[in-house]
Amino acid sequence: MMMGRDIGIDLGTATVLVYVKGKGIVLKEPSVVAIDKNTDKILKVGREAQKMLGRTPGNITAIRPLRDGVISQYDVTLRMIQHFIRRACGNSLFFKPRVIICVPSGITEVEERAVVDAATQAGAKRTYLIEEPVAAAIGAGIDISQPNGHMIVDIGGGTTDIAVTSLGGVVVSESIKIAGDKFDEAIIRYVRKKHNVLIGERTAEEIKIKVGTVWPREEQKVIEVKGRCLREGLPKVVRISSAEIPTALEEPIKAICEAVCYVIERTPPELIGDIMSNGIVMTGGGSLLYGLDQLIANVTGIKTRVADKAVSCVAVGTGLSLDNISVLPEGTINLSRQRLSRY
Repeated sequence: MMMGRDIGIDLGTATVLVYVKGKGIVLKEPSVVAIDKNTDKILKVGREAQKMLGRTPGNITAIRPLRDGVISQYDVTLRMIQHFIRRACGNSLFFKPRVIICVPSGITEVEERAVVDAATQAGAKRTYLIEEPVAAAIGAGIDISQPNGHMIVDIGGGTTDIAVTSLGGVVVSESIKIAGDKFDEAIIRYVRKKHNVLIGERTAEEIKIKVGTVWPREEQKVIEVKGRCLREGLPKVVRISSAEIPTALEEPIKAICEAVCYVIERTPPELIGDIMSNGIVMTGGGSLLYGLDQLIANVTGIKTRVADKAVSCVAVGTGLSLDNISVLPEGTINLSRQRLSRY
């Protein structure tokens, strides 16, 4: 008899990754939904909807239903999860899957409940939650069950999650709502202020990916981008150099470095020794920003590396934790809360 599948979902602000047990990552799509406002019908989800961002006529709206790592538009998120579960399982949901979803470590109980309810309504037989830094650590190949301290810095689209793990749980953690999206916003502000040109989110993301840097590069890179001149109101092409980006990103990057230092300050001394030996591991799309690992290493004095396949670490870790799903209580696996309740 065919059994329902177990699915791991990294429900990110920018990207949704779906891991199916036995198959690995089967889906990687932007967290964007295009809706017809007149009929309330979903037109496109994922990559097709992302192409519509900032380019839609009056009756169509392209929405990112997750903001800062949590659900901001419940109904749209519900339909998006439904769409991705259907695609992962095929159209037949006769056998409902058990679903484990990744959430930021700073999520509130109300926000947790919203995620669990959305997944259950979308067709999950049972829903479990796992914290992003724990999933990232598992996905990066770290054995978190050992009495050994590891520090994870997971920089996604909406949140940066920093945690020290040991003995299968989170000892100290911090979640800030500054990550890839804030990098894009900072670039838009900079180009507006410095070049007097207004650019869109997708253009800002392109600048970040192609010439983004927070550490001196050996050779400078330059990108030409199109925007609207604020003085004349006409289209204008501007050249952006990689040398300008550290200035543009100064504010969000400083906030991330301060959050990392804040977690280190609150870490027990024994675990600090472990972290000095093991180093800091960075995951998530935001960690791919050129030189960010070197900057954090310079600020903290601890060697820092970006994990292999940093973008998919959280999804892989969520998927690998499916192996333990049969021994988990239904609902939330919020490891730091479980630890606190033991004492």
